[in-house]
Amino acid sequence: MRTSPPFRADHVGSLLRPQSLLRARESLAGDELREAEDAAIREVVRRQEETGLQSATDGEFRRASWHMDFIYRLGGIGQATDEHITVRFHNEQGDIEFTPAALRVHDRIKLNEPIFADDFTFLRDTVTTNVPKLTIPSPSMVHYRGGPAAIDPKVYPDVEEFWRDLSAAYAEQVRRIGALGCTYLQFDDTSLAYLNDPAQRAELESRGDDAEHMHLRYIKQINAALAAKPAGMTITTHMCRGNFRSSWAASGSYDFVAEALFGELKVDGFFLEYDDERSGGFEPLRYVPKGKMVVLGLVTTKHGELESKDTLKRRIDEAAKFIDLDQLCLSPQCGFSSTVEGNELTADQQFAKLRLIVETAQEVWG
Repeated sequence: MRTSPPFRADHVGSLLRPQSLLRARESLAGDELREAEDAAIREVVRRQEETGLQSATDGEFRRASWHMDFIYRLGGIGQATDEHITVRFHNEQGDIEFTPAALRVHDRIKLNEPIFADDFTFLRDTVTTNVPKLTIPSPSMVHYRGGPAAIDPKVYPDVEEFWRDLSAAYAEQVRRIGALGCTYLQFDDTSLAYLNDPAQRAELESRGDDAEHMHLRYIKQINAALAAKPAGMTITTHMCRGNFRSSWAASGSYDFVAEALFGELKVDGFFLEYDDERSGGFEPLRYVPKGKMVVLGLVTTKHGELESKDTLKRRIDEAAKFIDLDQLCLSPQCGFSSTVEGNELTADQQFAKLRLIVETAQEVWG
């Protein structure tokens, strides 16, 4: 059993919001809403600990979405009141759209105060046996969601200054959260997985980005944000191809980004989506250096049907042909509720999947 994160049995972060909390979000505000969130988080932390996990999150219960709640709180970034971002997701029945308010970089980017600080300290003080884990979107997501058009050229006539300020704000966030006792921080980053999809790269090219090299820029800026991370803090990144109401946005193996991603990104571990054929094979794992961990997202969060242990073990064996078994862990492929709506399964099915992960990891690694 590993005693430091990522753990042999781990999970990405978001969890299905209970109906009581969804009702509270519709009818309450201020202190009353926070009290309802506190109660729901206490319960979901207890469930995680009872399931046998070694880490615990607050399920992202205080957020509407996994990334925009954070991004809008960065100094210099605001919501565009008259424009929305449209992200098209796919499922077996057809397509659906996620349409958050567009973002605008209207001033120099800075960190006015540590984001999610109160959320983390509540989680920190709530866990009893588990390591509290905080998830935030990576700096890549600020650019990927908005693109060049979101950056006011009067504020940043030189785009290099935008990148420097963005990474500096994130570096300060990492430092301030570390000072609160965070030892397990995760940068969630769909962009580095989306870039494996030729259709996604074509979209970036059409808006004026250098899509063939965008992943190199993102890796550079994440590394700058992590250059002075606190001693004793484990930082992982999670990559998936979209997760909204049991639907997905992109496809493609990790081959396009693998060599640079695994070889150059200065994180301690990678949570990788691997629940179906859209993620390709395990061959890109040959680029992961010794000392880095890979958390195989073999258990889907998109439906409630439970995977078999034998299938999970077989796939772990397949991955171990390209990377040492001791560098592997097991998790779901994504969160269960990247946005407040959640995926199409029940809370009981969610925790059954988490128990399956714990039991399988115990049988594989002891």
